[in-house]
Order: sequence, then structure tokens, then C-alpha cells
Amino acid sequence: MFHSVIQHVSLYPLQGLRTRARGFLVSLVIAVAAQFISEHYGAPAMLMALLLGIALHFLSEEETCRAGVEFTARSVLRFGVALLGARISLELLAGLGLELIGLLVAGVLLTIGFGLLAARFLGRGWRFGLLTGGAVAICGASAAMAISAVLPRNEHSEQNLIFTVLSVTMLSTAAMILYPILGETFAFNDVTIGVFLGGTIHDVAQVVGAGFSVSEEAGEVATLVKLFRVAMLAPIVLVISLLMRGASGASGEINRPPALPLFVAGFLGFATLNSLGFIPAPAVGVLSEASRWALLISIAAVGMKTSLRRILDVGGQAITLVVAETVFIAGFVLLGITVFHS
Repeated sequence: MFHSVIQHVSLYPLQGLRTRARGFLVSLVIAVAAQFISEHYGAPAMLMALLLGIALHFLSEEETCRAGVEFTARSVLRFGVALLGARISLELLAGLGLELIGLLVAGVLLTIGFGLLAARFLGRGWRFGLLTGGAVAICGASAAMAISAVLPRNEHSEQNLIFTVLSVTMLSTAAMILYPILGETFAFNDVTIGVFLGGTIHDVAQVVGAGFSVSEEAGEVATLVKLFRVAMLAPIVLVISLLMRGASGASGEINRPPALPLFVAGFLGFATLNSLGFIPAPAVGVLSEASRWALLISIAAVGMKTSLRRILDVGGQAITLVVAETVFIAGFVLLGITVFHS
């Protein structure tokens, strides 16, 4: 009997690993397929991973894959967000200048505030306003997943997350095409159009695509500006986490969220190491690529967890909200650029 107990205990971690591996491998296959489609047909990889995941929703209901899909959507996501910090350094951000930094910080904060107010006006919950506002303001799908990880869960959490990722990715793709044309209409120079693209488009990949479609200089400026918005992910998520922790403490909940989520600490840790020069340039490239793949794999898992029918139940008010937030940040940055260059 003692021998059988020992055998059961020793095999349990392996069984758990095997159970999680199935869901993870399915998510990985979806991510590879999405990347293939992106490279050969020009479609955004995040969007493809999300749509393919939704198409395979039935797998998340299978006992053999459920645990692995849950693990991938939660833990692999947080790992990817933590690695994003390796792309950030103080030297990189200092080159923006105080005026531009002030404009970007104000744009992020005001867009989140606008999202909360507009959500209330449209009859949506504050969670949804915070989720969509943060995604639009900071870095699209990555921000949506990071913010969702620290928000209190309810029956609409998965539905709201998948809708937000889907909508901001599609709007980013549209902006990648339309915003460079808008820049030509206003006769922006390469630096100004780079600031506009980096300060308004939601996802990093689409910012890079839009910027370098204009010129090399516009692409570099747009990427730098966008990385500053990405750098705001950690402090914003940290503030949200602390607010949620305070609210749960005031309500008497026993299971309060941690004051500093581990993935936020990881983001800050990698950013600090990179700022101090402890991460060599080749390693930054490797970590950035690992972050991109982790987020791509996790979004495939998030897609598998949500049915298409539930997404369609979100309603027209949700679409109106995300579009309004997108127009708000574009208008604010455009106004700021006009004032600074007048």
C-alpha cells in the first residue's frame, strides 16, 4: 500500500504536465498556423490566432485539452507580458523629450478615463470600459490580456476579453492602412507622422508596418513612440491591481490579489536590467521574439475558450465604445501634434 501511494504521488506531477501539454501543443499549432498565414498573406498574426482559436472552441470543452488551454491562456500569457519589459530602457525613452512624453502620458490616461465614462454612458460595466480603454490607450491585445489578468472575474470576463482583442486588432489593421493616408493629407513630415502613428495605433506590429510603409525615419520614430506606450503597461496594471486589492480588502474578501502581480514584477525587472545594460542587444531580440510567440500562443488559447455565439452577444454598444475610444486617442494626439508644431 505504501508503495502504491509513493507511486501515485511521484506520477501526479507528470500526469498534470501531460494534461497541460495537450492544450498547450494545440495552442502552439494554432500559433504556428497563424504566423504562416501572416507571413504569406499579410494578415495580422494575432487576429489569425484568435480566429483559428475560436474555430476550434470545441477542443477547450474536451477533458483532454481543457487544463492545458486554461494554463496557456493564463500562465503563458503572463510570461509573454513579463518578457515585453526587455524591449524597454530608460535611454530609449529619454530620447522622446518631455513635451512628447507628457503628450503620450496624457493620451493614455485620458483615453482610459474616457473609456470608463463612455462605458457608463452606454450602459456597460466599468470592467469593460477599463479593459477596452486600456487596450486602446496602451498596446492593444497585449494590454487587454494583461489588464484582464488583474480584474475581478465574472461571467462576462472571457467574452469581454475576446471581444476587446478582436476589435482592437481589427481597428489596428484598419488604422495601419488609413493613418498614413491621413498623414499625407495633413502634409506631416516623417517625424510628425511617426509620432502620430506610434501614439495612436493599438498594436505594435501594425505601428511598425504603418511607420515603415511611409519611410525608414517614420518607422523608427513610430516604433520608439509606441514602445513608450508599451512601457506604461506595467505601471497602469500595477495601479489597477492595487485598486482591486484595496476594493477586495474593503469588502472583506479573503482571497485578495497580490499587491504586485508576478508578471508585472517580471516586466519591471527586465526593463530595469535592460536600462542598466545587463541584457546584450542579441538577447533583447531573442526575448522580444519569445514574448511575441508567448502572446501569440496564449491568444490562440483565449480564442479556444470562447464561443463565437458569446462574442456576438456583446452587442452594438460595445463596438461603439471601442470605436469611440479609438477616435478619441487619435483626435487627442492629432491635436497635441498640431499645438506643438504651431
